[in-house]
Amino acid sequence: MKYIFSFILICISLNINSQIGSLGGGGLGGFNNSNGVTRLDSLSNDEISVKLSGKTKYTDYKIISHYNDTTYVDTILNIKKEYKFNFRRKDNFELLDFHNQGQTFNNLGYNYRNVSQFPDIGFRAKQFNYLNFDEINYYRVATPTTEIMYKTGQEQGQVLDALFTLNFSKRLNFSIAYRGLRSLGQYRRSLSSTGNFRTTLSYRTPKNQYEIRTHIATQDFTNQESGGLQSDALTSFLNDDPNFTDRGRLDVNLGNAESVLEGSRFYLDHSFKLFGSKDTTNTKNFSNLKVGHILHYETKEYQFTQTGIDTDFFGIASRTSGAVSEKTDYSLTNNQGYLEFNSKYILGKLKAKINYTSVNYGYDDIYNINTDVRDNRLRGTAVSIGGEWNGKVGNFRVNGSGTITPGGGHLAGNDFRGTASYKKDSVFSVKGSLLLNSKAPNFNKQLFHSVYDDYIWKNNFRNVDTRNIGFSLKSKWGDASLDFTNIEDFVYFDTDNSPKQYGGSITYLKLKVSKEFKFFKKFALDNTIMYQNVSSGSEVYRVPKFVTRNTLYYMDHWFKGDPILVQIGGTFKFFTDYYANAYNPLLAEFTLQNSTEIGYPTLDVFFNARVKRTRIFFKIDNISSSFLPNKNYFSAPNYPYRDLSIRFGLVWDWFI
Repeated sequence: MKYIFSFILICISLNINSQIGSLGGGGLGGFNNSNGVTRLDSLSNDEISVKLSGKTKYTDYKIISHYNDTTYVDTILNIKKEYKFNFRRKDNFELLDFHNQGQTFNNLGYNYRNVSQFPDIGFRAKQFNYLNFDEINYYRVATPTTEIMYKTGQEQGQVLDALFTLNFSKRLNFSIAYRGLRSLGQYRRSLSSTGNFRTTLSYRTPKNQYEIRTHIATQDFTNQESGGLQSDALTSFLNDDPNFTDRGRLDVNLGNAESVLEGSRFYLDHSFKLFGSKDTTNTKNFSNLKVGHILHYETKEYQFTQTGIDTDFFGIASRTSGAVSEKTDYSLTNNQGYLEFNSKYILGKLKAKINYTSVNYGYDDIYNINTDVRDNRLRGTAVSIGGEWNGKVGNFRVNGSGTITPGGGHLAGNDFRGTASYKKDSVFSVKGSLLLNSKAPNFNKQLFHSVYDDYIWKNNFRNVDTRNIGFSLKSKWGDASLDFTNIEDFVYFDTDNSPKQYGGSITYLKLKVSKEFKFFKKFALDNTIMYQNVSSGSEVYRVPKFVTRNTLYYMDHWFKGDPILVQIGGTFKFFTDYYANAYNPLLAEFTLQNSTEIGYPTLDVFFNARVKRTRIFFKIDNISSSFLPNKNYFSAPNYPYRDLSIRFGLVWDWFI
């Protein structure tokens, strides 16, 4: 944690003058640099000077996604901010938390609109908080900007997410951010400690002839692994035994296990404009013809450790004593060259691309001397060709991309996706999407080594084919989305913890509807309901039929002059019974189980407030656990959901 606080001190020192600068209290608008100082960067070219005197607007503080979608630094308080105030900074509606933040999640629903092109290392239960390359944002700000997010942990600990960004010139931006978490948890062996470091750089030459954006990210996720409650402890929990209201007294299955996932990434995207039309209205020739290069280099490493062999939980091992330290590593190198141009004849932008990709997955050692599986590495290289098209006609936008990776091996497959959207001012927008993806299953399903005999395999699975059709509607009358997904040759972890390939077809339907009703000016009821149906393949693919979240809240300004905006309410969430997947700590994956159904309601109460650019959050989690007659709330079999707990935190933005 000392690194987190050192980083915060740096941010504070860089922004100490923010107490002098005055920003209007009108939410997003009204930014004003009142110290009257004009600042120029050290470069002599006036094209890239920065003048910071006078007034700034909220549109001068841009957040730019990997896909070049632009939003703005947002200091407002609304119900969506309440949903996203967690260590992931995302809405967890389709996820079921484990009791301690920084642990994993079970799935209440699945999203197949954005599937990766190539297989990953796996160990998916460890990657809910992993920031992929397309989740890194870039910035363009008028003045140095800092955001601090803080939230208390379970029992002991906290989450701290700090971002600092500034523009050295109009065209050169730098950002650095770190998200650190440490939380003890209510149950034994549930300590979480995670870190997400990322830094970005983006630059454009004065006439946009050369552009570059790059980022570095290092991430680590450490968890003590309990294996869930022992059978006697589980009985005591279900019977609400008063001797075990202190959850630390309940015995767990594992007392010496720990898992760590670490990842490092370097990403670079740069392009050079070969030539372009000086007059943008002249469309006789191609304009903005660019040649570009993308380098994506990423490594991941998963390690499972125990101070001693535990055959009672994991089964027979090749030895009876000694510590366990099993390490799996993975590296990906992808080089892409592309040619991009605009033309009226194609109604937008067209990109042709070629990729050279190499992967290396496996183990430095074979941990089980009795196994017949002697291979300890999977390697592969592949050449992919493809293209992208982004077009616009009036209020219609169409985006499409396709990549083909021919040949055999672990990287062979194809990926085609497209979206079409229409927006009618602020009245409504509609979007349709299509995805066709074929790729090998994640590498830990293909090859796995362990000292435990039941956790050794090498498989030659067929590619998994995923097809998704999605529709989304956003309007002043409400929002809705519909997804129809078909999966062929689905690979899953069976009840015996080994990977299997399903011979049939999985058909999955998901419908989600959201609507907020406002009444008496100061009250609102926000509702989201999701219906899911698995018409074929339900024996290996389980989701609850209904998930609902309903939030009733009051929101108003308090005191003379409206210095404080308060938000007070409660959130009811419920999902119907289903055979939720079981969690396996050695695999860091969820496995099929047929013995325990999970489904229950929860009620959270919150009090939030905004004072100028600071949002304050106070929450009582699962208050319903104090009066529900049945203590049957679980995140996975043998893993209870959190009891009533009180947590608070804030989000604070500074602008110099």
